[in-house]
Amino acid sequence: MRISLFSTPRAPLRRSATCAALALSLAGCANFGGIGTKAQMTAPQALGLPSAAASTPATTEPAAPRAAWWSRFGDAQLDALVQMALDKQPSLRLAQARVERAQALAGVVESADLPNVNASAEAMRQRITANGIYPPPLAGNVLEMPNAQVSASYEFDFFGKNRAALDAALGQVRAAQADSQAAELLLATQVTRSYFSLLRLQALQDLAQRNLAQREQIVALVKARLDAGLDSPAELRNSEATLPEIRQYAESLREQATLTRNALAALTGAPLGLQDLKPGTLSRITALPTPQSMPLDLLANRPDVAAARARVQAGLSEVEVAKAQFYPNINLVAFAGLNSIGFSNISKAGSEQWGVGPAIRLPIFDGARLRSQLKGKSADVDMAIETYNALVVDAVREVADQVASLQSIARQAQEQQAAQASAQTLYDIAAQRFAAGLGNQALVLNAQTAGLTQERQAIELKARALDAHAQLLRATGGSVPTAAP
Repeated sequence: MRISLFSTPRAPLRRSATCAALALSLAGCANFGGIGTKAQMTAPQALGLPSAAASTPATTEPAAPRAAWWSRFGDAQLDALVQMALDKQPSLRLAQARVERAQALAGVVESADLPNVNASAEAMRQRITANGIYPPPLAGNVLEMPNAQVSASYEFDFFGKNRAALDAALGQVRAAQADSQAAELLLATQVTRSYFSLLRLQALQDLAQRNLAQREQIVALVKARLDAGLDSPAELRNSEATLPEIRQYAESLREQATLTRNALAALTGAPLGLQDLKPGTLSRITALPTPQSMPLDLLANRPDVAAARARVQAGLSEVEVAKAQFYPNINLVAFAGLNSIGFSNISKAGSEQWGVGPAIRLPIFDGARLRSQLKGKSADVDMAIETYNALVVDAVREVADQVASLQSIARQAQEQQAAQASAQTLYDIAAQRFAAGLGNQALVLNAQTAGLTQERQAIELKARALDAHAQLLRATGGSVPTAAP
């Protein structure tokens, strides 16, 4: 006589023990206590930032560098070069490919929340063993065994694993998009700074040629005075001594200009296409207003800051995915199809087959692996947070440095303008005295030399201001700060 387990008096006790064991297993599955992130994102107020600057939601898109901030400098040639670089630079295409890859991975993750349906058909010609479980007339014969089936499965996301995985994937997409924009911003800045450097070198070359011509006039004047017995050979040698130095300086400027042009060509993706480039002049570049305070509220527009923030959010979602691994996976599996022995029987009544039922996976004995996995994801979040904190601190420093430089350059420019005005006054006096026969031409030329020196200082200060403005624009994510009235 067969006695059923559940027909004995101990059956309720055994059922209770089974339920208790199942409850303990489920409780054990969710045991991820004591594991979590330790790092904290730097509070914006601690860095002097408005609260919105560092707490913008990760879904906010950073300001795109294609907003053409470089056009505010008013140089059509610069606009064309930056656009050429953005269109042709291989590094930007690589960044865009990374965005598309992240989007594709997000699509794969999103598909996990949808039903999975598959169809299969197979036909096998098989000899049935005569000594197996199949009785005659099947045993020992060669038979066809066709099978056609449709199967479907669906995972119930009771514990939010798929939702968290999708959030993590979308966070990586946002980070990749921000990285692409950061690459655009950096490239546009490099092109702008290289162009300004080329204009500076061009202006200095023109000034060097004027200086050389002026010095040659002084040498000619000294020779004339030597022939007239008014100067000695030593004075002639002294006047000629500066000519090689000026020519060497002019040659070094030509070398720097050539190298800068080559670098600019590489940035624009046309290494041999800028040989005939005719840049504008430094004096015609529109000067931007000097900021009177640090525009820290614009830091939220920096793509690299947005990318770091998106990676923190993605990491937090990945932590939720790791936590969800501690809970059961519940799937619904179903199939329906036709199966028979012999092709002629597959269309007959009774050949259909089907099945439906749940599938549950309980992580009971792999808790150590899951806890280690969760610890790793939490450590990834800590690293992402500290990376974000370091980036924000560095961004604040960059903005502060460029604002301080621009303010100092503005003050230096005021003093230089006063010095240049004094040099011009001395030159005018010397020229008037020479015209009136009260002075010699050497005094005029020497006064002109002092004026050329001040012009060089003006060129350097203008170039430094433009370069600092370009770096400030990059530091603020391409957003243009305004000066206080």
